[in-house]
Amino acid sequence: MKSNEFDAIVIGSGISGGWAAKELCEKGLKTLVLERGRDVEHLKDYPTMTSSIWEMPHRNQITLENRIQNPVVNRCYAYKEDTAHFFVKDQEHPYEQEKPFDWVRGYQVGGKSLIWARQTQRWSKYDFEGPARDGFAVDWPIRYEDIALWYSYVERFVGISGSYEGLDTLPDGEFLKAWEMNCVEKEIQKRITSSFQDRDVIIGRCAHLTEPKEVHFAQGRTKCQARNQCYRGCPFGGYFNSNSSTLPAAAKTGNLTLRPDSVVESLIYDERKEKVTGVRIVDRISKETKEYYAKVIFVNASALNSNLILLNSTSSRFPNGLGNDSGLLGKYVAFHNYRGSLNASFEGFENEYYFGRRPTAVMMPNFRNVKKQEMDFLRGYMTFYTAGRAGFGHADTALGEQLKTANSKPGPWSVYMMMQGETIPKESNHVRLSQDKKDEWGVPLLSINVDYDNNDELILQDFFEQGEEMLVKAGCHNISKNDSKQAPGLDIHEMGGVRMGRESGSSLLNGYNQMHLAENVFVTDGACMTSTGTQNPSITYMALTARAVDYAVKELKKGAIK
Repeated sequence: MKSNEFDAIVIGSGISGGWAAKELCEKGLKTLVLERGRDVEHLKDYPTMTSSIWEMPHRNQITLENRIQNPVVNRCYAYKEDTAHFFVKDQEHPYEQEKPFDWVRGYQVGGKSLIWARQTQRWSKYDFEGPARDGFAVDWPIRYEDIALWYSYVERFVGISGSYEGLDTLPDGEFLKAWEMNCVEKEIQKRITSSFQDRDVIIGRCAHLTEPKEVHFAQGRTKCQARNQCYRGCPFGGYFNSNSSTLPAAAKTGNLTLRPDSVVESLIYDERKEKVTGVRIVDRISKETKEYYAKVIFVNASALNSNLILLNSTSSRFPNGLGNDSGLLGKYVAFHNYRGSLNASFEGFENEYYFGRRPTAVMMPNFRNVKKQEMDFLRGYMTFYTAGRAGFGHADTALGEQLKTANSKPGPWSVYMMMQGETIPKESNHVRLSQDKKDEWGVPLLSINVDYDNNDELILQDFFEQGEEMLVKAGCHNISKNDSKQAPGLDIHEMGGVRMGRESGSSLLNGYNQMHLAENVFVTDGACMTSTGTQNPSITYMALTARAVDYAVKELKKGAIK
């Protein structure tokens, strides 16, 4: 093949892009993966993975200068001295905020799969049915039954720890051994479930290898050590990311070409052939423009960047962005509402402790508006909580013998509870291209206009009321509420803008993530989401990607995609 011609092109190497690459390569397609950031190789490019805090120049703290220069990324929970190299800096990649929006990004091979929170819950049938039933957004073109087998397919490869519960609101998956709740968490679980018949309390499900199987050893991965240093890159491969898992699997086939430092400018639409023929990039370092061609293209640049690329892919046929006859491209963006949290104290169990730094919390599936509309707001929220003890040496004012005594035992138990609320996709929540500003590669900046609404405020207040009531029933004391008032985006669960649907007039993609009006283009990252559910979304992106690749390759083979 010519050096610029491939069977398939994948834009982006993060969670969904890595899966697209793996599946396409394993199905025999010569595949080019374009990544706008630098190359990151598993193990080789994890500079802090085994470092101790005292070995770092600022003891794992971010300097004041850095905080001033990068106010957005500094709000991210995972951004510290040991992980800063995996995050986009505000000054280097600006964007327009028509309303406050904290856009957290990771531009490197592996994308944000290196720094994600690794929580993985399947959607239920009620989540896919929700928009049609409750009258918001548009009907999903698929149902749980369409994706269930694909959830299983990706879960087995990724490695998901979890417990089998038999809940229809949060379906079981293909699980490795579950992490264990500590004694106080179990006591709270017992008290909540006995007091509330509509609440299920279970251990969180996460992409960590608790008991690795042969499929994981074959990837070069092994057991999670509960170090809680995942965002540095894991030397054990104990958690799933593209760099340790899907991209090596793709490379093993001999069909992968990985090109980092490739800023995608647009997709190329051939007016004569009436199809997309390739991708135009600007080399990040040399600024040289290049074009690559393929029969099928997967857009997995992360939700908002995928919107940007498609909006910038204009032609005589599509003057407002690729496939955008409806004018919906970039609209109906949604996210997760993380604003609410509760803190409390818990008495008792002073002689009990726990092992390691467990990588997941205790969770409660959504219990609001699940099967029918019953509240004065649409949809609902998942709830998470943890219980722990203050660190050793918590007596800050102690000296001498008192200090030694304080260092010999942990402090009292405390409880933290948080919400993960569904937001409703609205036309007013949108992204567009800047009218007058471009980045250093000549690509228009993204202008973001996304905000909360009254529905989000009502969900927040319900969480505060229900959360406090649950903690009281659980025997907690000194309960305090906190509204972080954080801007949208800091949840890092932005979705939509290129949503799936049944008709081209009300959506951009069909039930296989294929563009209605550009049949060899597929979008399978967060941009494709019609609604957000209350669950962490990444496992759904992976399942949708594997399913879409299977469909695309079959369509190629029978000549439906040319």
